[in-house]
Amino acid sequence: MAERSAASAKPIRTALNDDDGIDFALIELFFFAYRDFTSDPDEMLADYGFGRAHHRILHFVNRRPGLTVAELLDVLKITKQSLARVLKQLIDAGHVIQVQGPRDRRQRELYPTAKGRTLALDLARPQSRRIREALREAAPSDREAIERFLKAMVNPELRPQIDNLP
Repeated sequence: MAERSAASAKPIRTALNDDDGIDFALIELFFFAYRDFTSDPDEMLADYGFGRAHHRILHFVNRRPGLTVAELLDVLKITKQSLARVLKQLIDAGHVIQVQGPRDRRQRELYPTAKGRTLALDLARPQSRRIREALREAAPSDREAIERFLKAMVNPELRPQIDNLP
C-alpha cells in the first residue's frame, strides 16, 4: 500500500461538531477563557524574561511558603530538570529563596522574598479582577457550583492537593 504525502491528502472542509458527543463549545470556552486569564500576567512576565512556568512557581511558593522542591514537583507535575532551570532564574533574580530543611538537610524549602511576593500579587491582581467581573455575571449561589465544577475537572487522585489550599 502506497503512503500518501500531506500534499496529496484531501482537505476536510467541514468543521468538527457535537455529533460525536464532544462538547466543542465548552472546550473552546476553556481555550478562550484560559487565553485571556493568562494574557495580563504573560505581558508582565515578559518584562522580566519570565514565562508561565515562573508564574506557577511564584504562585505556589507564595501560597505555601516552605513548600519543598519535591512537593512543588508533585503539584506542578513537571520534571526536576524543567523545574531546576526556572527555579534557578527566580532565585537568581531574587524572587525566591531556597532554605535547607530543618529536619532533613537534603530537603530544600522554598520561600518568596519581598520582591517575589510583590510580583506574585501583581500577577494575581488582573486575574482576580477578571474572576470577580465574571462572577458578577453569575448569581451569588453560582460560585459554589463553579468551585465544585472546577474541582471535578481535577484528576480524582490529585484532588487532595486542592483540599489543602490555604
